[in-house]
Amino acid sequence: MVTPPDNDVLWARALHFQHQDGTPALGGVSLGVREGEILAVMGPRGSGKTTLLRCLSGLERPGRGEVWFNSVPVHTMGPMTRERLRRDRFGWIDPAPVLVPELNVWENAALPLMLRGTSRRRAKTAALEWLDRLDIGDHARKRPHELRQAERQRVSIARALAPAPTVLFADEPTAPLHRADRAQVLRTLTTAARSHGITVVLATHEAETAALADRTVSLLDGRRVNTVHLPPVTEAEGRAACSLSV
Repeated sequence: MVTPPDNDVLWARALHFQHQDGTPALGGVSLGVREGEILAVMGPRGSGKTTLLRCLSGLERPGRGEVWFNSVPVHTMGPMTRERLRRDRFGWIDPAPVLVPELNVWENAALPLMLRGTSRRRAKTAALEWLDRLDIGDHARKRPHELRQAERQRVSIARALAPAPTVLFADEPTAPLHRADRAQVLRTLTTAARSHGITVVLATHEAETAALADRTVSLLDGRRVNTVHLPPVTEAEGRAACSLSV
């Protein structure tokens, strides 16, 4: 077993994964993610992006290979330990919003905090802050069925950011949004991550989205094909890059 580098918050070596039907999804992917880094995992549909994020976050256990978080082996953890890790240290954004229909908007955004034991008042304050930053705060008392899909996705992003996770996994987070909305949401997400020291692993197939990351790893058929190192993006540069997608 190889010891991961000290400066990598996430580290994976030779990850292999097959779907239940035997289709290979990952074929020996290795990578490291530094603390506070925004890493874009880029590739076409079916390239293994989502599977890689699921293995790194403990949602899936690789068939072979190692995953480490802060020098702790995730790949040897049992299901309950991995669940606690995801609840306490990780955030996740799906391509499509998944909200609890019985809860209103702010309750959905505050849910991860309350599951951690945060008081209802403190959880509500944090949730409302992020809902406001994502321009959805005026719908805080509505139920998910009263919102458009793009609005529900903003709630999902607020829910992922409110607990200030150590690592945020974002799987095509702006997929349901109109192109005009993507720039503002991506700016909020990346600016918040940098200001709060949140490490982000972002799956995308769009070059404009990947341009906001510090570094890009490309996948094709479950294997890494190249890595692109990008200079730090200032907020002004981020706005310019996002405007290309509008």
